[in-house]
Amino acid sequence: MIKKKLPQPVFFVIIVCFGINLVYGASLTTIEVPSAAMKKDVSVSVIVPDAYSKHGDRRFPVLYLLHGAGDTNEKWPRSTPIQALSDTYNIVVVCPDAGRTSWYFDSPEDPTYQYETFVSAELVQFIDRHYRTLASRQYRAITGNSMGGHGAMFLAIRHKDLFGVVGCLSGGVDIRPFAEQWDIKKRLGPIASHRDRWEALTVINLAKRLKDGDLAISIDCGTDDFFIGVNRNLHRQLLDDNISHVYIERPGGHSWDYWSNAIKYQMLFFSECFNEVNR
Repeated sequence: MIKKKLPQPVFFVIIVCFGINLVYGASLTTIEVPSAAMKKDVSVSVIVPDAYSKHGDRRFPVLYLLHGAGDTNEKWPRSTPIQALSDTYNIVVVCPDAGRTSWYFDSPEDPTYQYETFVSAELVQFIDRHYRTLASRQYRAITGNSMGGHGAMFLAIRHKDLFGVVGCLSGGVDIRPFAEQWDIKKRLGPIASHRDRWEALTVINLAKRLKDGDLAISIDCGTDDFFIGVNRNLHRQLLDDNISHVYIERPGGHSWDYWSNAIKYQMLFFSECFNEVNR
């Protein structure tokens, strides 16, 4: 048998790639952030890149990364390479626990679910006070998966003074077709008796307020996802309204395999948006 020698360039690449994985130094901590609106403390996972500790006077852009229904603040760090991506792009990542089925609303039905106020006001202010952030909308992004994708678009459109960049991964960007699922009616009341709330708060209607350039937008959804229809509808609406945005769909379902891959592209998008501010 003839043994083939591994070409030197290939061997070199393998060593380099392996070495990169070893040097990631992003740190993950869980903090408790007080919410006056909900009269409780909320668990929040915060990831700071390795450069944060090495450069004590440097300030960093921030990504608010929202979880989906049934999950918690711990899901993104456990299920994706988000710590490595924080290091790669030097972005602070903030993952709040927003309740299992909050949908990031200030619920008119339940005063213990006031997550629009928590994320957009209380959390942003807390992070900017306690971390070295670039505390302006141009350096503040928000994204999430599923319920969190809805939440990211919902919050960014309603708070364009806070967020300049928004992503959406397999987001429930039109809640009306899913009126009986995921406890949405517990947050807004039944759609039959509160149609006005549902119409006013669904993302696809909120997006009609946008003017081109209001937000840098990236939307990503798998072709086998049960939310693909509402994402395509939002994409077409944005095209019709001449709103610049990135739209990606590719094979995949409503799964962490998909989101773990998709977040890599969104982090690159966010980084490029932040870098554009300095050009």
